[in-house]
Amino acid sequence: MEGMEQWKGQLEQLKIQLEPWKIQLEQWLHQAIEYLHQIPPIQLYAAIAVLFISTLLLFSIRLFKRTKSNTIVLTGLTGSGKTVLFYVLRDGSSHQGTVTSMEPNEGTFVLNSESNKKGKIKSIHLVDVPGHSRLRPKLDEFLPQAAGIVFVVDAVEFLPSCPSVSEYLYDILTKASVVKKKIPVLICCNKSDKVTAHTKEFIRKQIEKEIEKLRASRSAISAADISNDFTLGVSGEIFSFTQCRNVVTVADASGLKGEVAQVEQFIREHVKP
Repeated sequence: MEGMEQWKGQLEQLKIQLEPWKIQLEQWLHQAIEYLHQIPPIQLYAAIAVLFISTLLLFSIRLFKRTKSNTIVLTGLTGSGKTVLFYVLRDGSSHQGTVTSMEPNEGTFVLNSESNKKGKIKSIHLVDVPGHSRLRPKLDEFLPQAAGIVFVVDAVEFLPSCPSVSEYLYDILTKASVVKKKIPVLICCNKSDKVTAHTKEFIRKQIEKEIEKLRASRSAISAADISNDFTLGVSGEIFSFTQCRNVVTVADASGLKGEVAQVEQFIREHVKP
């Protein structure tokens, strides 16, 4: 009982100590209300609107900066040289003898070509997604975070694989996660140093022709193709990559020789230093 009485006494003392603050706050509140009553309604509403818009703008800017991605996705058919490109971009070494990837290779790093540069350089998060058809669903895990996609094509063995290359690229370009965010795509013609390699322009035109065939065949099957979120091209026109909602470009590269400047340029266009 004595403890309870002591606690009650301390509570009463605290109330007495806080009483002046309570009175002061009531005075300030009263003064603030009187001041607001003196302000013309139009000016008051304008001030509230400016405060609201400024707060919303600052929040949007902070949110945009916080969610800006540094992820670049490497994908393409098995054997196109994705894993070699991954190591060249990371280490400057092709790691000759690498085997076909069965799990995604991931890494966050500064591009090897920029490793000796002074000043602050933003790291990239590079993901090498396996090209085997059974493993392609893994691609969907990374596309929503992608700032760009590097689609790797074997420029030497291109003609035999052209239908498969085009179908895989078609599926990527019609995914909602790619179309809605307008994720840029670089078609990287790897092994371009070889004498028998096809030019990037030839590869681009052949893929466009194959995608045009896919458009016709898939629209004939169903007007609402359930396997794709969006359709490609413009109705009544021959397909070209310029009709895509996102930007699609083509570049040469040679992973084994370390010739990846065009790939690095694409990365830095979409992941700023």
